[in-house]
Amino acid sequence: MGSRGEAPGVALPPSTHDRPLYIGSEIYRRSTYGPGHPLAIPRVSTCTDLCRALGWLPDAVFLTAPLATPDQVARFHAPAYVAALRRAEALQAVSEADRLRFRIGADSNPVYPEIYRRPMTSAGGMMLAARLTAQGGIVRGGAVHCPGGGTHHGRPDRAAGFCYLNDPVLGLLTWLDCGLERLVYLDIDAHHGDGVQDAFHNDDRVLTISVHEQARWPRTGLASDRAGGAARNFPVPPGFNDSEMRWLMGEAVLPLIRAHRPQAIMLQCGADALEEDPLSRLALSNNAHWAVVAALGAFARGSGAALVVTGGGGYNPWTVGRCWAGVWATLNRFAIPERLPPAAEAVLRALTYNRAAGRNPPEHWFTTLRDAPREGVVRDAIKRLAEQALQETPTA
Repeated sequence: MGSRGEAPGVALPPSTHDRPLYIGSEIYRRSTYGPGHPLAIPRVSTCTDLCRALGWLPDAVFLTAPLATPDQVARFHAPAYVAALRRAEALQAVSEADRLRFRIGADSNPVYPEIYRRPMTSAGGMMLAARLTAQGGIVRGGAVHCPGGGTHHGRPDRAAGFCYLNDPVLGLLTWLDCGLERLVYLDIDAHHGDGVQDAFHNDDRVLTISVHEQARWPRTGLASDRAGGAARNFPVPPGFNDSEMRWLMGEAVLPLIRAHRPQAIMLQCGADALEEDPLSRLALSNNAHWAVVAALGAFARGSGAALVVTGGGGYNPWTVGRCWAGVWATLNRFAIPERLPPAAEAVLRALTYNRAAGRNPPEHWFTTLRDAPREGVVRDAIKRLAEQALQETPTA
C-alpha cells in the first residue's frame, strides 16, 4: 500500500493534474462506532478494496492520510474540545462535564476506540487534499478522492450527527489559507450540510450548495436560507429520483457554480440519498451520484479548477462501497464493468449487515457496481426549488 501522506512542511508533488489521487487509511478498516450504530459498517475499506480488486488503485496514486495535529484543527475547532476527544480515546470514557459541554458520548456520538484518531485522520486527509491541489495562491489543479472525509455536521466545540470534527470546513479553510479566493462546496448527502454552511455564513468567498431531503435531521437548509448570501439550499421531497437530480444540476446547480467562477470545488458525496439507505427516503441510484461527479469533473478540467470529492453519509455497506468505488472510476473516466470480476465480487460477498436488508440482499449487490437507473417525473416542487435558488432575493 502506498503512503505518500506528506506532513506539514514537506514538499508536495509537482502536480496532481495528470491523474486523480486517492487518500485513504487503514484506520477505517478496523474502526466502528459500535454494535447497533448506523456506522457499525465498513465503508471506506470496502471502497478501497473494490477499487484495488478492479485494478483501479495502484500504489502510485494512493496516499495515506496523515494524522492532523491539534494545532492544525484549531484553525476551526476549540482546543479544549479537541483535548476532550483525546481524553475520551485514552480513557474510553467521558466525564459528565465533557458529555454535557461537548456532546461526546451523547446524541448518537458514542465513545469508541478511535474517537480521536479517526476524525483526526479524516481531517488530515482533507487538509492534505487541499494542499495538493493549491499552493501559494496558485491552483495546482487535479482531482482527489477522499472517501474518509465528509463529516459535515461537526461544530467548532461539539460533536453532532456522528461527526466529531468538520473535515470539509478544514479543507476549505486550507484552500483559503493557500490564497484561493473563490470556492464552491456542493453537498448531495441526504442530510443538510449545516456545519459547513454555518462556518462560512456571510463569507462570499465560499458558496455552499446543499441538496438534501426536506424536513430530515438536522431540519435546517430551507430554500429561503441563504446564509447571508453565501448559500443555496435545495430541500427536496421524498422519492427524489435520478431525473430530478439531473434536472436540478442542469437548471440550477451548475449555473450557480459557473456564476461563482470557483478556483476549487469540494463535493460531499454522501451515499445516504440512495434508495436502499435506511436513514433517508430519497430514491436515487448511484448513477445520479456518478453523473454529478462527471459534471463537476468536466467543469474542473475545462476551467482549471481543483476538485476534491469526499464521502459522507451512507449506512448500507453494499450501496456505499459500490457508489464510492464508482466515484473513483468516474474521476478517472474508467469503464465500469457490467459484471464484477471474482475478486471484487468476493469483497462484496464478505460484507455483513445487521439490518433487515442484510438478511436477504439482492444478487446485484454482489455482482455489479452500477444500479438500475431510477428515472421518473420531474415534479413541480423540484422546479420551484430551482427557480427560487436562481432568484437574487429569496422568497419564503
